[in-house]
Amino acid sequence: MENRGTPSNFIKNIITEDLSSGKVQEVVTRFPPEPNGYLHIGHAKAIWINFTLADEFGGKTNLRFDDTNPLKEDTEYVNSIKEDVKWLGYEWEELRFASDYFGEMYERAELLIQKGKAYVDDLSADQIRELRGTLTEPGKNSPFRERSAEESLDLFRRMRAGEFKDGEKVLRAKIDMASPNINLRDPVIYRISHSHHHNTGDAWCIYPMYTFAHPLEDAIEHVTHSLCSLEFEDQRPFYDWVIAECEMEAAPHQYEFGRLNLAQTVTSKRKLKLLVDEGHVDGWDDPRMPTISGLRRRGYTPEAIRSFVHETGISKSQGLVDLQMLEHFIREDLKLTVPRTMSVLRPLKVIITNYPEGQTEYFEIENNVENPEMGTRQIPFSREIYIERDDFMEVPPNKYFRLFPGNEVRLKNAYFIKCTDFIKDENGEVVELHCTYDPETRSGSGFTGRKVKGTLHWVDAGQAVPAEFRLYEPLISAEEADAEAEVEGLEVSADKPEPSFLDQLNPNSLQILQGFVEPGLKDSVPQDKFQFFRHGYFNVDSKYSTPEHLVFNLVVSLKSSFQPGK
Repeated sequence: MENRGTPSNFIKNIITEDLSSGKVQEVVTRFPPEPNGYLHIGHAKAIWINFTLADEFGGKTNLRFDDTNPLKEDTEYVNSIKEDVKWLGYEWEELRFASDYFGEMYERAELLIQKGKAYVDDLSADQIRELRGTLTEPGKNSPFRERSAEESLDLFRRMRAGEFKDGEKVLRAKIDMASPNINLRDPVIYRISHSHHHNTGDAWCIYPMYTFAHPLEDAIEHVTHSLCSLEFEDQRPFYDWVIAECEMEAAPHQYEFGRLNLAQTVTSKRKLKLLVDEGHVDGWDDPRMPTISGLRRRGYTPEAIRSFVHETGISKSQGLVDLQMLEHFIREDLKLTVPRTMSVLRPLKVIITNYPEGQTEYFEIENNVENPEMGTRQIPFSREIYIERDDFMEVPPNKYFRLFPGNEVRLKNAYFIKCTDFIKDENGEVVELHCTYDPETRSGSGFTGRKVKGTLHWVDAGQAVPAEFRLYEPLISAEEADAEAEVEGLEVSADKPEPSFLDQLNPNSLQILQGFVEPGLKDSVPQDKFQFFRHGYFNVDSKYSTPEHLVFNLVVSLKSSFQPGK
């Protein structure tokens, strides 16, 4: 995989200074997803930043699963994340799990209790939330805040032994309930959860909170630069407090960058899971989803995604990126590498009345006019063909240059044909055209006797292969910068998102059509990609396509107004 490195950015400057000053001997980063959902396009940027920066400086990157919440985690998510990281082209140095360190985390929690820096609280989650205060009002101390270290230690060990029910007690850090940073107002660091863990089974019934576990994991792994998105900036003081008060040998530093937000795209795993669970989409890999697996199934390439995140760069600012920018890079990646073929998505039969019955001839066509090295192919032509239904109008408007009674057009790479008649069904819909062809106008013959303004694509009716086409629009109708933090702890919002989220779903996000492709595509397999003349780039679906029933996903349309660098 070609690694272009990262553009000039503030994190690169920090790493350069840390290495030159001797503060850091080797750069160690990590990509630390929670295995509670599939990775999405925003994660692709975080992956790129961590792996590319470490590689630029000869360092290493670990893949680490922050698996501290067994209620939401599953091995399905672990496996999908590993597959996505590899597909994007990255290799991790070591595979780690937060659960690998549960023993040490527990010991560090006991140390905090013994130092008077943590206490067991009997308040419920709602009561704790009520006492936390607001952004403008300080919090109030829990009545259990002054518990002795001996009593808290005893209770914590009994929590570990399984004596208490879920939610009956928690362990809280003892910091400052009047802090202007609400994250320092005695945050919960351990909770009881009698839940089966995907990695440790039933060995534990208490689990560390993400915000407590994460800095410890970084320190244990000797991560030098803990890179995360901006919503974690307010968590940094607690990150530093945990490392210092737990007396960790290594002291990583957290640096925040602006996350990737795409217009008309939701990147909250909580909301994406809701779409899956309620059946609004066809699983996590639905081609309308912004997940890596969804983009892969739709037909995006790892090269296009890497180029896209490279173009967005690394900065401290949040911004909304136009979806057309992502589409631009997949067009750029495919335009010189995929065959350009013909398909008919909404077929209308054409009978060429003066073409000999039973005759078939073949035309040689370049597979990609911009890349002659891709060679040529033969396509059949006979008396009956299919064209697009919207390429004919009985009563055309001005400047309509396609087929209508008496008009002549060119069939791409074939002949001129003229419409002489048409047939309607009982509903008044045109179901068949009758045309004549001029044999002197054969493509490649050098004919210059007359010109026509319209060129139509087509497929031979006798040998065309039936196919299903799935056309996509953005899943969200209105632009939404979904900058929701996905930090575990008391600050997480309710399980169900606001009603407006589902109200924004686009009812036209998926359209399924039945048509035909050239006979040369009959042996297409999943992930084969083609440009269909006038329609766009398509990818053979990996979920539903079979040799007997080909299914093509629209990757992206042919043209866009997007201009890189502007």
